[in-house]
Amino acid sequence: MSNTVAKTCGLHHITIQTRDWDASLRLYLEVLGMQVAAEWGPPERRMMLLDVGDGSHIELIGPTANSPVAGSPAANDPLVHLALATADAAAAIEPVRQAGFEVTMEPKDVKLADLEATVAFFKGPNGEVVELFQTR
Repeated sequence: MSNTVAKTCGLHHITIQTRDWDASLRLYLEVLGMQVAAEWGPPERRMMLLDVGDGSHIELIGPTANSPVAGSPAANDPLVHLALATADAAAAIEPVRQAGFEVTMEPKDVKLADLEATVAFFKGPNGEVVELFQTR
């Protein structure tokens, strides 16, 4: 079965706000055997994209002094957003907009270390944050 609206749609990555950066790296890299696909951000807010092994990824975002603690009632926490892979982020955002969902970031070209992509964000019906991710 294929998606006729968001062509070649699939899961690109899920982003997790870490509580303990080192423990997160140990789990995903050492215990589960994932590989680092890209790393960026300043030392006080490291970010890392991990290759799960099937073409999908987990993005880890380092904690800050204001990061909620585990179990706190924070929106989308620790899940920051989910990212859907698409061949054309600009085209894929249009049906979202036409359906009345809030587009929070228009398609934008980004460079994450050596990875170049076009991304767009919107809010789903439950307040979930969804990213459309097009690798360039």
